[in-house]
Amino acid sequence: MTTAYICKTCGTQFAPSAAPPSACPICEDERQYVPPGGQGWTSLPELQHSHMAAFGDDGGVLGIGSSPSFAIGQRALLVRTPAGNVLWDCISFIDETVVELIRGIGGIAAIAISHPHYYSTMLEWSRAFGGVPVYLHAADREWVMRAGPGIEWWEGETKEIGRGMTLIRAGGHFEGGTVLHWADGAGGKGAIFGGDILQVVADRKHVSFMRSFPNYIPLGAAAVRKIARIMEPWRFDAVYGAFWNRVIVQGGKQAVMASAERHIAWLEREAI
Repeated sequence: MTTAYICKTCGTQFAPSAAPPSACPICEDERQYVPPGGQGWTSLPELQHSHMAAFGDDGGVLGIGSSPSFAIGQRALLVRTPAGNVLWDCISFIDETVVELIRGIGGIAAIAISHPHYYSTMLEWSRAFGGVPVYLHAADREWVMRAGPGIEWWEGETKEIGRGMTLIRAGGHFEGGTVLHWADGAGGKGAIFGGDILQVVADRKHVSFMRSFPNYIPLGAAAVRKIARIMEPWRFDAVYGAFWNRVIVQGGKQAVMASAERHIAWLEREAI
């Protein structure tokens, strides 16, 4: 008998095996961490006994998380459009109740994920909604711990996945770090879904650019300048981060550009 084990620290599901994996490469990377007590493992059936889904409006978009919080603690966002709903980022928890509730509001036409820390149980989500595509940037292929039907690798700098829905490769946190631009978001002013690539911080007036959030490794000036150049042509007013209530509801583009300038200024400031 095999089990598709899930890492308790990052929430990534691995290919089925007879015993838990010997290590989690995602957690052993400098952007994540292995807890002091060592790597722990669970499975989706176990999560379905210990956790439940949490739904809530977050900046006018439906957020989907788990209660209690699991692993990194991000929430997914269901972007509802006339052309089909897109699930942005992913969480490890899913059960039949979640599936039925989402089907009741139009289901999911596609899944797109910002970076490997949120790959979680993406194949379970794809399969639950009829094998819908999971869009991942090919530059992050090495970080997929469970490959399978449904994953659609994209290359280059942008990819349209629906009317007014465009994936943008911004890099930074990961080489294939992706943000989603929704042209009709924020009442037609445009919205960006940034995951950890453009992470909305506590003041909800700025974003942060980090190689590692838990280990406090900032991105260098060149990487941040590149992200700012990439985002400059896009029109957007709202920015959605990866966690509950981390949304800049207006003035988002100005916030991103000001945050980039501030980040670079502090990196290059002389010692005081």
